[in-house]
Amino acid sequence: MPPAGTKQEVKYEVVVGLEVHAQLKTASKIFCGCSTKFGAAPNTQTCPICLGMPGVLPVLNRRVLEMAVKTGLALHGRIAPYSRFARKNYFYPDLPKGYQISQYELPLCEHGYLEVAVNDRIKRIGIRRIHMEEDAGKNLHEGLDAASHVDLNRAGVPLLEIVSEPDIRSIDEAVAYLRALRDILVYLDVCDGNMEEGSLRCEPNLSLRPVGQKEFGTRVELKNINSFRFVQKAMEYELRRQEKVLREGGRIVQETRLWNTEKEITVVMRGKEEAHDYRYFPEPDLVPLVIPADLIEEVRKTLPELPDAKRERFVRDYGIPVYDAEVLTTSKDLAHYFEACVGAYPQPKTVSNWIMTELLRELKNSGREITDCPILPDRLAGLLKMIDAGTISGKIAKTVFEEMYRTGRPAEAIVKEKGLVQISDEGALEALIDEVLQAHPNERDAYRQGKSQLLGFFVGQVMKRSQGKANPGKVNELLKKKLSED
Repeated sequence: MPPAGTKQEVKYEVVVGLEVHAQLKTASKIFCGCSTKFGAAPNTQTCPICLGMPGVLPVLNRRVLEMAVKTGLALHGRIAPYSRFARKNYFYPDLPKGYQISQYELPLCEHGYLEVAVNDRIKRIGIRRIHMEEDAGKNLHEGLDAASHVDLNRAGVPLLEIVSEPDIRSIDEAVAYLRALRDILVYLDVCDGNMEEGSLRCEPNLSLRPVGQKEFGTRVELKNINSFRFVQKAMEYELRRQEKVLREGGRIVQETRLWNTEKEITVVMRGKEEAHDYRYFPEPDLVPLVIPADLIEEVRKTLPELPDAKRERFVRDYGIPVYDAEVLTTSKDLAHYFEACVGAYPQPKTVSNWIMTELLRELKNSGREITDCPILPDRLAGLLKMIDAGTISGKIAKTVFEEMYRTGRPAEAIVKEKGLVQISDEGALEALIDEVLQAHPNERDAYRQGKSQLLGFFVGQVMKRSQGKANPGKVNELLKKKLSED
């Protein structure tokens, strides 16, 4: 206990809930036929419906519904047999109708969860609701003198809003949840997960409360976060800010704050709205959604093997470490590449090592995705088979690999063209070894007098004279034999 008369410092507990907006990978918008393609010239992908012209009627895109149901099932949610769209009313230049079509009291999905591994334990984070809505447009400020413009290409782009319960108790848990959620959305092929382009947007709601207190503290919402790194930095700053306010006797104001990436601080955007501020009411231009059980089951049958299940299978079936499985399943396409390689060359750990070191490095350096990899799985397998056959050494194989990545050509053709076949002929190797021993008599004598560590020196010299082509195993064997002779 603290000494009498002293005040014990209050310890605070972090409480976080995440709102994630995922742009669905549909070709057209949620209520009209306009394209959703990213990067088009401003206001070229619009029509009277997404521009909010009087008298137009929205029509729900069936693919949006199917993707939403698929996501809800993957996140263990309950798909509502009856749900309804609502109007969320607010006025902002990028919202042409003066309201956003969303869902409120009857969302598509509720009561899901996502399990994440943090600090060697599994944490289950509840998902309160998943609902469909349309995106707003985008206000443009940069590069415009004393003016702002509005681009409505995004208006009407289909979104899923995925709202977690306030079950998250640390920044590590928040980042792990967001990464796991992104992986699932990408595996489902419903969202590309690109935070930089705005396809995945995260809005943390953060608060602090004294440890042991049941009531939540006043929460602050953060916006304008477009990377996992900024999610972490923004939350770290905001929690430090809130703790400082509380320790100085102040109170937290419920508000929305923006993350300033240049100054790495959060700044006030506006007071935090509550549901009643939006004056929700049922959308009169769209009929309620009645989702039959057979549609839900039809969608359930299309669910792929999700990341957690794939990781467990890779460890179980291929005998690779958990770390390897985590890396190889970061994307569905990378996992497929690994399995295709193992199918042609059934040594999973060797394949894993080459993918994680050589291949991922080259992909990163060239800014390519695995789907654009110039080395096909069977060609990587062919390279590894040449190492096993003794045709090339592991060192030469790395040189061949780089050429394969640059040109897309098979290993066999490169090795033949450049004369990189490994020297395994004992006569040729003995000649090289004799040259090395004659050139280094002092080291030879020292080895024979007990300095066995010099064996590596001799191997290196032989490899140097052979330009890396000598078979290292045979060189070791023959050197030991030669050095043991009188």
